Amino acid sequence: TAWVSALIIATGPALGQEGQGPLSAIDWLSQSVSVPAAEDSGGLTVAIDEPPVTGPGDALPEPVLTTALDAPSPDSAGLIPPSISGLPHDLWGMGLTKDIAERLTLSRAGELPALRQLFLTILLAEADPPFDADASGALLQVRIDKLLALGALEQAAALIEAAGANAPDMFRRAFDVALLTGAEDRACETMAKTPDLAPTIPARIFCLARSGDWDTAALTLHNAEALGDLDPDQAYLLARFLDPDLFEGEAPPAAPSPVTPLDWKIYEAIGEPLSTESLPIAFSYAEIGPRAGWKAQVEAAERLTRAGTIPPNVILGLYTERQPAASGGVWDRVEAFQDFDAAMQSGDLDRISQTLPAAWARMQEAELEVPFAMLFGKALIDLPLQGDAARIAVDVGLLSPYRAEVAKHDLHGDVTATFLAGLAKGDLAGSVAPNSLGRAVAAAFSAPTASAEAQALLDGGRKGEAILVAIDNIGRGVEGDLQGVTEGLSLLRLVGLDEMAQRTALELMLLERRG
Repeated sequence: TAWVSALIIATGPALGQEGQGPLSAIDWLSQSVSVPAAEDSGGLTVAIDEPPVTGPGDALPEPVLTTALDAPSPDSAGLIPPSISGLPHDLWGMGLTKDIAERLTLSRAGELPALRQLFLTILLAEADPPFDADASGALLQVRIDKLLALGALEQAAALIEAAGANAPDMFRRAFDVALLTGAEDRACETMAKTPDLAPTIPARIFCLARSGDWDTAALTLHNAEALGDLDPDQAYLLARFLDPDLFEGEAPPAAPSPVTPLDWKIYEAIGEPLSTESLPIAFSYAEIGPRAGWKAQVEAAERLTRAGTIPPNVILGLYTERQPAASGGVWDRVEAFQDFDAAMQSGDLDRISQTLPAAWARMQEAELEVPFAMLFGKALIDLPLQGDAARIAVDVGLLSPYRAEVAKHDLHGDVTATFLAGLAKGDLAGSVAPNSLGRAVAAAFSAPTASAEAQALLDGGRKGEAILVAIDNIGRGVEGDLQGVTEGLSLLRLVGLDEMAQRTALELMLLERRG
């Protein structure tokens, strides 16, 4: 999972804000199944955020929901064991589910790929549930919603499967993942075979049509229109989906707001696909498959690769799939990448020296430097390049998993190069920080001191929340708060995440990220 990272966009005010209920990390879920209001809180069960509606001696309302006292909490589900994640089983310690959920929902992993990976690792880590967790899986749902919000669809689906979660609100999420990844037929089959799932009218019509039962789908639509169960735009779109010939030459209805995965799939089916560029990043996944045009595939893969939710070899395959038929924008990146890749395969040092600067510039333009480094960092380490190509090769190597090997080479004694080599080795002895950012980084490696908030969380055994604070502190540092850089890197080192601290520090020094 070394390639995995996370891009988080904070959404909405804090959970539990006075006068409001819990907030979802996403607002574009399809209404594919009917979810009882008590169950669907958009990512956090209402019981966590609201006071009890009954007190001692009050009569219990009907129906009564019961939970076995010894039932395991789904919140412990994860995909990455501690031996790989580097995070402890007691990640959340004595933290409260509500507080952890709020931090996850509002946390911003920022612009650095290393921190995105760390955030995603936290979402996917196997860990003991918070001490107040119950069988509702409230924190699990928050984690899944964050994965969906950052476009980590395969990871979200795998986490749902690992948790064995089959409640309606979980199925809604799994259904949307299936729609965006081309597995809608399997999702429809699951819906049909699960009597506890009550599909909404649009989802029922969609699945009936996908299964070939067009007559029943049309009858369902007719009855729903007669009963007034669909608004006119939705009914028109579904009618067009079922019989497009009747509407030939007519303009499609305006896209709803927000667009749901079911909406997107129906618009695609009627031959009027909606661009995913302005939609949440999860929708980009729907365009990396062969049904989309090559340009759309490349642009979608760039967005997901930049977010760190798909491995770099996906963009490698798309960049080299065919020759660009135009120039400018994405085509310039494709051409520069192809020229460099061909040079690397030829082994011709002159060609590599000539093509590397252009390829690197295009990768910087798209903020894809770290994925590029993961693809080519190892191959560039030992090449006897000169001039600009040699300097770029060092930067690429330092941003790759092979940074320690790069640091063993003679980096020509430059102050900055010596400092970067020290970071790659985790030892700044004898190095001089080249600028104010370097001094903020060096302070974390010479005398690590966490922020007061993070230290209080550590003292309370709430390591996971402390790491989230560190991520936010470093994110502020990218925007100019150098004290945040020192405090955030210090915390990573204090909790034993030294390699992550090194990677983050190198990215701070090498990448042009300013919020």
